[in-house]
Amino acid sequence: MRQYIYGKNTVIESLKGNKPVYEVYVLKNAKDDKVMALAKAKKVKVHMVSHKDELEQMVGHVVHQGVVAQVESYRYYTLDEMIEDIPAHKQPLLLMLDGLEDPHNLGAILRTCDAIEVDGVIIGKNRSVGLSPTVAKVSTGAIDHVKVAQVTNLSRTLDDLKKRGYWVVGCDLDESQDYRAIDYNMPLVVVIGSEGFGISRLVKKHCDMNVVLPMKGHVTSLNASVATAVILYQIYNSRHPLK
Repeated sequence: MRQYIYGKNTVIESLKGNKPVYEVYVLKNAKDDKVMALAKAKKVKVHMVSHKDELEQMVGHVVHQGVVAQVESYRYYTLDEMIEDIPAHKQPLLLMLDGLEDPHNLGAILRTCDAIEVDGVIIGKNRSVGLSPTVAKVSTGAIDHVKVAQVTNLSRTLDDLKKRGYWVVGCDLDESQDYRAIDYNMPLVVVIGSEGFGISRLVKKHCDMNVVLPMKGHVTSLNASVATAVILYQIYNSRHPLK
């Protein structure tokens, strides 16, 4: 199955990767030498278009930067594939998103996951955002490098991971401790809840511990992608302290 993606960085990363790119569409006044060179090297046909309306017919009224590509749809990995690809010397780190619905949040989260080498992201099949052109654009190409698994039941998936030796840390207020107080040097699954409702009741039952980010100002919560980035970088700091 094919889909359209948009944005210069998104298209460039696709052209640099192994996933099939079938055609590239470039607005004449937005010609990009790097896009053209990569397309030529990969022997991908480039269509020069005169009006942005032609691109908007493919991707809608979005910030496409004058570049659109038709690619193979983004694939989802199985949990086993994700785990098997973790290097033997690396402490595993997985991220589970429970009910996340905003594609901009998912794209930003994938960008952070790529930055600190998270081994995979787990999302639900129902009531959750999937891998879409908007996610690809916001991730600035990280979608091509971070493995994503889409599972039917998050609770059963956590059961499976706990049997494999993973510890589950939820970002939740109930019986929580400061996110800086934990030693994260263990096989880990971090669970982030939905933008409006947090972690669901059944998933929360599978968390071994909960962490909270201190909020000293007037607002009571952070954007999901911001909270995820803070926690993931704390994990990175715990595992790779400055010497």
